[in-house]
Amino acid sequence: MASNAKAVDAQGFRKFGLLDKLAYAAGDFGCNTSFALKGSLSIFWTQFMGIDTIVMAGLLLAVQVWDAINDPLIGSLIDADHHKYKRNKFLAYINAGSWGLLVAGALCFVPWTSAPSMVKNILFIAGYVIWDAFYTVANVPYGSLLSLITDDPVERAQLSSWRSIGSMAASLSISMILPFIIYDANNQLRGNTLIIIGLVLGLIGICFFQFMIRNTVIRVDTEIRVSEDKPKEKFNFFVSLGHFMRNRPAVGAALAGMAGFLGMYGAQTAVQVLFQAYFKNAQISGIMGMISYVGLFAFMPFVKQIVTRFGKKEALTFTSCFSLAAYILMFVLPMTPDGKGLAIYVGCQLLAAVGNGLNSLLCWSLMADAMDYEEWKFGERHEGTTYAIYSFFRKLSQGVGPSLGLVLATWVGYDANLKANQPMEIATNLRYLTPAMYLFGAVLQFIAFAFIYNLDKKTLAKMNSDLEARRAGK
Repeated sequence: MASNAKAVDAQGFRKFGLLDKLAYAAGDFGCNTSFALKGSLSIFWTQFMGIDTIVMAGLLLAVQVWDAINDPLIGSLIDADHHKYKRNKFLAYINAGSWGLLVAGALCFVPWTSAPSMVKNILFIAGYVIWDAFYTVANVPYGSLLSLITDDPVERAQLSSWRSIGSMAASLSISMILPFIIYDANNQLRGNTLIIIGLVLGLIGICFFQFMIRNTVIRVDTEIRVSEDKPKEKFNFFVSLGHFMRNRPAVGAALAGMAGFLGMYGAQTAVQVLFQAYFKNAQISGIMGMISYVGLFAFMPFVKQIVTRFGKKEALTFTSCFSLAAYILMFVLPMTPDGKGLAIYVGCQLLAAVGNGLNSLLCWSLMADAMDYEEWKFGERHEGTTYAIYSFFRKLSQGVGPSLGLVLATWVGYDANLKANQPMEIATNLRYLTPAMYLFGAVLQFIAFAFIYNLDKKTLAKMNSDLEARRAGK
């Protein structure tokens, strides 16, 4: 690592290498230590705190809509901020947000079970809004930063892969351990433990954020040249929004991200109850969650070769077909509440992991390319706003997904008051709701890659060539 730091490029920057990848991965590790407990929100507030499931669905949707609106607002503020920071304004915002996340995650799990219903609702909203504000301040500039570390498409793909590694490392380690801590031997939730876990994860997260901030090098000049007879226009958020909606790579990447979250979060409640009441082993749910990373591990060593030979759009469209097949099979095969049924579940999830693995590695580099596309087509770029609008749609789906999942789970008979003791008839209904939600997301994701995202290998090469010539003043 020391020899890597001494090597410099033609511009005098440290050459792109392992330290850049580790630093960028550390940033998403920090984000995901805070984000990791979000999957437990619905179960905590319904099963432990006693909020009605339909009320909870409404509260989740409300805070997530605010969350989604909050992202482009903060993104536009960052883009409009012309203050000269010591190193980089994105790094300054990440630093500020990371310190808030030290305690903000724990505020989402205040275990006041005797509080009146309205107070519980207020506690949930207040805790979530505070956490979300700090998370957005850290996460939006972090996502935008990828396009500034390097302008090389393959290096961006590698950074995107390492971001996924950071996310995976945090999610995998936490998801494996968490169920053994928060569920007892009777598959019931130990709600009092979550606030303590939130504080511990906040402390771990800030350590990784600080490593990332101290070891990130900004190499890309974001000042966009305009012709002498066309003065540079003042930043306008609505112009940026209009550019985003005409930016097919950004829209395609956003729809693909939304699709993944609609499927994953839509199935979230059903999956948790599936292990609580159908397979009757909630503690192994974290181990089963490891399956989703198999595809990521499988593709990780070959990302550079895949992108170079086939192109991102082409490869993602092909692999998404595996997810479609997996969820159809999960729906139609006889997944009984025993070892045989669990084996079928594992097999289908393995196939889905192959379909989703490459997307997990490349999704962030798609947005870096989309930011270049804005410059290519419109002659200007707004990294903070573009990423924030992308995040807006993703977070909107993160609200719609669990809310829709809770409503559908209630519609098929789920009763949160029964906790892990759901009747087998209801547990069976949730067994079918799980692949139905996954399949819905997989169909949308295939459409996004196949028909909307338009930066195929040939177009991407032309865009990069044109931008290189334009930036060189040719």
